[in-house]
Amino acid sequence: MMATTHALFGMALGAVALFVAPEYATAAIAAGAVGGLFPDLDLAGDHRKDLHFPVYYSLLALPALALAAVAPTEATVAAAVFLASAAVHSASDALGGGLELRPWLGTSDRAVYDHRRGRWVAPRRWVRYDGAPEDLLLAAVFAVPGVLYAGRLQLVVLAFLGVSTVYAVFRKRLVEVGESLADRLPPGLAAYVPVE
Repeated sequence: MMATTHALFGMALGAVALFVAPEYATAAIAAGAVGGLFPDLDLAGDHRKDLHFPVYYSLLALPALALAAVAPTEATVAAAVFLASAAVHSASDALGGGLELRPWLGTSDRAVYDHRRGRWVAPRRWVRYDGAPEDLLLAAVFAVPGVLYAGRLQLVVLAFLGVSTVYAVFRKRLVEVGESLADRLPPGLAAYVPVE
């Protein structure tokens, strides 16, 4: 799934604070967005392995959520939502496509790495690939709470949704553009660009 889909889910998750602890809603929504984006910072490394921890984020999120419920502060609520959002991001990547350059071809058997078991989890392909129409639909659904919330949050959500739409429209063409640009890189820099 697109990083923006994960961020929008995290924001929707954080929006639950509006009903249980509205004074911490802004921190919860921001932490949800950051938690949704955080695992994808491993794009420059071993993607879906270096910062994707479907089991361990979940194990950390449970006590963090309990602590936030018993002793709610801006910090405990934000930490709980961040971890829960990162956990859902990491686990839900198994519902998408694999790690191949053209995931719509369905040739990869690697969706996300399970550090606890020491193996890759196979892609389920419920969302065929990042930027697929169903991915954009999920992003739009997760954006609904934020679009209904007036103010700056609404603008952030609309920006994420705009980026999602542009990415979904051009997703398949981006591979060719990326390959063309990668061919022009200096050899020392080209070694750091994924081409498979």
